[in-house]
Amino acid sequence: MFFWGSGGFGILDVLVLIGIILIIVFIVLYFLNKWAGRRVADQQEMVEKHKQTATIYIIDKKKDKITNANLPKAMADQVPRMGRMMKMPLVKAKIGPQIMTLVADKAVYEALPVKKNVTVELAGAYIVGMKGMKTKRQLAEQRQARRQTGGETAPPKWHEKILAKIKR
Repeated sequence: MFFWGSGGFGILDVLVLIGIILIIVFIVLYFLNKWAGRRVADQQEMVEKHKQTATIYIIDKKKDKITNANLPKAMADQVPRMGRMMKMPLVKAKIGPQIMTLVADKAVYEALPVKKNVTVELAGAYIVGMKGMKTKRQLAEQRQARRQTGGETAPPKWHEKILAKIKR
């Protein structure tokens, strides 16, 4: 019954084989996850160790492939193959007298204003954080608090605008 004797594979044989393959796949994924987690922790520690505060002028920001960006060749070569194919948040900024293309963290990229001076935390050519940065949730909480204290009224609903125009 089990791989030999009957001359063919039974349903039980196929299910056992699928089960063994799934167990092996889960074990491999578990160890890959542990390895990747250690790498991320080491990289995060390195970024925290080398980050500096700088004031930069944001010229432009866009999501583009690293290969299309004006980055140093040594930096572009260090990016893994999958990273080269993905679009990354890139920021063109003036740091002192020179203009550079920097890679930004996703959360920071969303909060960076264009054509403004910003104080950021840099780790090499990577923007790690921004001074005074607020998340979307924090901004929504501030708006809600202002509405409750009477500092800001809620925007009128679309049908209220139409009724106000009709009454005039």
